[in-house]
Amino acid sequence: MYASREDIGYDFGDDSKVRSKPIKPNPNIDGGWAWMIVLSSFLVHILIMGSQMALGILNMEWLEEFNQSRGLTAWVSSLSMGITLIVGPFIGLFISMCGCRRTAIIGGVLNALGWILSAYAANVHYLFLTFGVTAGIGSGMVYLPAVVMVGQYFQKRRALAQGLSTTGTGFGAFLMTALLKYLCAEFGWRNAMFIQGAISLNLCVCGALMRPLSPKDLREKHVVRSDSEENRGKALSHSTETIKSNGGLGEEPEKKEEAANEEVLGSVQHIEIGGKSGSGRSMYGLRLFKTVSQLTVTVRKGFALWYSSYFGAASLFTNRVFVAFVIWALFAYSSFVIPFIHLPEIVKQYNLSRQDNVFPLTSIIAIVHIFGKVILGIISDLPCISTWNVFLMANFTLVTCILTLPLMQTYVGLAVVCALIGFSSGYFSLMPVVTEDLVGTKHLANAYGIIICANGISALFGPPFAGWIYDITQKYDFSFYIAGLLYMVGIIFLVIQPCIQKKQPREKSTEEAQV
Repeated sequence: MYASREDIGYDFGDDSKVRSKPIKPNPNIDGGWAWMIVLSSFLVHILIMGSQMALGILNMEWLEEFNQSRGLTAWVSSLSMGITLIVGPFIGLFISMCGCRRTAIIGGVLNALGWILSAYAANVHYLFLTFGVTAGIGSGMVYLPAVVMVGQYFQKRRALAQGLSTTGTGFGAFLMTALLKYLCAEFGWRNAMFIQGAISLNLCVCGALMRPLSPKDLREKHVVRSDSEENRGKALSHSTETIKSNGGLGEEPEKKEEAANEEVLGSVQHIEIGGKSGSGRSMYGLRLFKTVSQLTVTVRKGFALWYSSYFGAASLFTNRVFVAFVIWALFAYSSFVIPFIHLPEIVKQYNLSRQDNVFPLTSIIAIVHIFGKVILGIISDLPCISTWNVFLMANFTLVTCILTLPLMQTYVGLAVVCALIGFSSGYFSLMPVVTEDLVGTKHLANAYGIIICANGISALFGPPFAGWIYDITQKYDFSFYIAGLLYMVGIIFLVIQPCIQKKQPREKSTEEAQV
């Protein structure tokens, strides 16, 4: 079917001019420091996504402590998960202005602060602000840079690198579930959150490892990528027609913006030279003015790039396949999150606590999730395998498991379904790869920010919806059925839209031939 943006028939920009230039690739691309970036991203996934997957433990503690409904209490976990992802587009603006490293370090401090303040919660509504909003925003400021940096440093092994880094989610869910269980049993949930906040400060170290590539290195990576795709026989098809019909990338606004920025800085330097020849007392003010001007230029340039990606002529939403991808993301993530939040309660209802204490079902999902990400990443990197096809097959498997889970009422049956959920949800490692294939490296940060924002909306409403359905029916069955059906709708959009995208250029070329 469809493996990349070339196959789908959509691309941003034309690199035919630079493709002919011989280049020497940076040794850090696909090697060297790139593996430190993978390590940093791996640790970020452990500390952020792994901790969020273990929130079912704290959710039970909050139910007992505050004696609120399941629907209201579930909002604490869903706010944290949802906001982490929803802030993605706005974090893209931070990355454009400050870079991935600074954004991640600031986010690490915010995340730790949210955990620590939550230890002093007097009610559920206090947790909404401290854990849901504060820790959630901090998590988002670390998570998006961790994903984007791996995409920037890898070309040939992108799927494998993303697979290895995102296995941190599985490791983290397994480790954090055991850790939070132990801390809550030994010290209580309040002290457990305080300790977890101290551990989360390690996110600042992860951010410090995110050494940025120079613009020259990024251009070389893009050229190498173009050459490798050409050698593999994946030439662009119908991209010119599609860009003309959907709106292409214009270089003129960027050139005008750069010219305006250079004019501002040039005028500042001219004033500074004049100040040197005049009086030395105003030099401090001139330096301050120059610093503010440079900061203004940086903010303007970052905002212009961010704004053009969402609302300009080069808007990502002119890519119809990308729009279908966003619609899929709106329904997909809740189907994965609901089991993690509510499985401990389901196990308690089925009187399976003894078996679950020996080997928790959430830990089964987490462990198999690790292997799923790595294996699906390796398979997708094979020359004869389409990443898009692997992505779709994993989605079909996951939605089948979600619809089947309520039918299982024994520990063995639930364990088998949870193992399949863990393996098929390994497609998360392919999401950055598929996104980059759709929009290109240059737009990856903003595009992936939109995708995880849609996932965040799904995560925000999924667990409370499941809790609300339980409060009405005293069962979780309908929660899984409704979530699975909505997920299926999103998958159908993914399957249908690329077929339409391919069909339209063919029909247009046929009409032109007839004329």
